[in-house]
Amino acid sequence: MDRIFSGIQPTGKLHLGNYCGAIQNWMRLQEEYNSVLYSIVDLHALTVPREPAVLRQSILDTTATLLACGINPEKCLLFQQSQVPEHAELGWILGCLTNMPRIQSFPQWKVKNASQNYEGTVGLFTYPVLQAADILLYKSTHVPVGEDQVLHLELTRDIAQHFNKKYGNFFPVPKAILSTTKKVRSLRDPAAKMSKSDPQKLATLNITDSPEEIVLKFRKAVTDFTSEVTYDPDSRPGVSNLVTIHAAVTGLSIKEVVHQCVGLDTAHYKGIVAEAVIQKFAPIRNEIKRLQEDKSHLEKVLQTGAEKAKELASPVYQEIRRLVGFQ
Repeated sequence: MDRIFSGIQPTGKLHLGNYCGAIQNWMRLQEEYNSVLYSIVDLHALTVPREPAVLRQSILDTTATLLACGINPEKCLLFQQSQVPEHAELGWILGCLTNMPRIQSFPQWKVKNASQNYEGTVGLFTYPVLQAADILLYKSTHVPVGEDQVLHLELTRDIAQHFNKKYGNFFPVPKAILSTTKKVRSLRDPAAKMSKSDPQKLATLNITDSPEEIVLKFRKAVTDFTSEVTYDPDSRPGVSNLVTIHAAVTGLSIKEVVHQCVGLDTAHYKGIVAEAVIQKFAPIRNEIKRLQEDKSHLEKVLQTGAEKAKELASPVYQEIRRLVGFQ
C-alpha cells in the first residue's frame, strides 16, 4: 500500500511559506491517497531551546492552524510525534547504523550549528536520523518534500537500504513527492526563504496576521527599481516572489498572473497581492480563533490520531525488535 508521511514542527506561528509549500500539498495528498500520516513533530522542536509552556501552546496552535486550513482527520492521521514513543526508540536503532561524517556534511547542520555559536546539541546533530525513523516507522512509501529536505530524504533512503541489507528486505525505500509550488521567499530579503525564525518582523507573513499587517508587509516588501510586473527569479527575485505568492493563493498559473498584471506598476501590484492573501486567509484566521477556544477538541484530535498511529507503528516496531535481536 502507498503511504504518505510528513511532519511539521510546532515552532512559532505557521506562515505563508508553510501554507504554500506544505499545507496546500498536504490537503491535495489527503484526497489522493488512502493512507496519509501528518505529524506535529514536537521531538524535533527540542533541537533549539523551548520554554515548556510555549511549546505546549505551540503544539495546540499548530493543530488549530492545520485543521483550519483544511487538514481533515477523517482523511488522514494527524498526531503528536511524542505520543508515539516508537519514533524515538527507532531513532536510536537507526542512529547506530548511521555514520557521523554523513550527517556532518549536511548544510543544515553547518548553518544551524553556526547559529548556535558552534555549540549545537547532539539532538540537533542527529535529528535527520529521527526524521528517518519518523518515516520508516510506518513503512511509508512517499514523502512530500521541499528542495531543502531532499538531502534528508536521501539519508532516509540510504538508512532503509542499509537496514534491509543487514537484516533482510523490510523497509520500503521511500520516494520523494516534490512540491510544484515555487519556494516562498522572505519579503525583506528575496535571496532567503520565508522563515519562522527571521528576526525581521516584516519579512515573514503569518497565516494569523491581520489585514492591516498583511498590507503593511507587502507595502514594505523589497522589489527593485523596475515598475512593471514580470517573472524572472534570477534578475528580479523580489517581484517574482510576489508573483509566486499571488499564483499560490489564487490557484492561477505564473503565466496567468503576469498576463493579468500587464500595465500595472509594482506599487499597485503589492496592494493586489495583499488583498488576494487577505481574502485567502480571512476564513482560515477566523476558524483558527474558534478552534483555539476549544482546547479539549484539539487535544482529542491529537489523542485519537496518536492511538491510530500506534496501531500502525506497534507491529512494525515489534518486528524491528525481533530483527535486531532484542527479542
